[in-house]
Amino acid sequence: MLEPEQIRQVMPDALESLTLPGLKVERGQVRDNYELADGRRVLVATDRFSVFNQHVGLVPYKGQVLNQLTNWWFEQTADIVPNHVIDVPDPNVTIALKANPLPIAVVVRGFISGVTPTSLWQQYEEGKRTIYGFTFPDGLRKNQELPTPIVTATAKTFGRAHEHPLTREEVLAAGISPALWERIQTAALRLFQRGRQLCILADLILVDSKYEFGLDLNGDLVLIDELHTPDSSRFWRSDTYDERFEAGEEPEHFDREFVRLWYQAQGYGVSDVLPPLPDDMIISISQRYQRVYELLTGTEFQPASYPAHKRITIALRYARVLG
Repeated sequence: MLEPEQIRQVMPDALESLTLPGLKVERGQVRDNYELADGRRVLVATDRFSVFNQHVGLVPYKGQVLNQLTNWWFEQTADIVPNHVIDVPDPNVTIALKANPLPIAVVVRGFISGVTPTSLWQQYEEGKRTIYGFTFPDGLRKNQELPTPIVTATAKTFGRAHEHPLTREEVLAAGISPALWERIQTAALRLFQRGRQLCILADLILVDSKYEFGLDLNGDLVLIDELHTPDSSRFWRSDTYDERFEAGEEPEHFDREFVRLWYQAQGYGVSDVLPPLPDDMIISISQRYQRVYELLTGTEFQPASYPAHKRITIALRYARVLG
């Protein structure tokens, strides 16, 4: 994990976006997506950081962590469900199989937690007891473990989950067949269980995680986007969870949730316009993302060089993506 001053030095060069000559780009919240004529897709993980669906700054090495950690997880779970990865020519870049994204994002939840409108705790605290088609008893506390993990879904477009929880009936109405929905749920639960097992080895708790699926050109289910990263999942430190829960304190977060909580502590909510992240917070996020990478993979984080544009372009030329 890098020292604060090392991160501060490269903050002006953090990767905001990338233009590749001759290729049309679709920009998501984090990834720039380029579709190739041969059926492949180039995904560039940038350093953009969003809170409550608002861009609030650039965090050095965030894109590298997301890309490399995702591909590490893809290797650990390839026996559960195929994924879209073809090659990883650069720390920020994945060349992937083209797949048609399904119109839902799936979240497996092992605890009742969260501060966003689609989170279990936020809806529970508002008085709802039937959420995503599941019924919850009175008397639950924030960050309490559920008896068994549950699979939930939200509507989405191009990788962005809207604040719209879906019941099973609404999932089917979105065009997902009952058989496909069963396959998705089974795959998501198996991925979550594998994630929990490997997190135990890192002294972490996998609290919940988003999964995105698509159909390849043969109509087969494939895992796309990212997997078990600090952006798509919540991780808590396991050895302090019980004590903090009993004391009514927040767990020790190794994900983006601590940034949401920080904004909330400053008096900002989901519907407010958020100010940019201060430098010290950017450094803290970068370090926390690097640390969770090291804990999970068991390897030291090796920072790629900045500015990133030149090395990415060279890597894509070697990969014969660019002329």
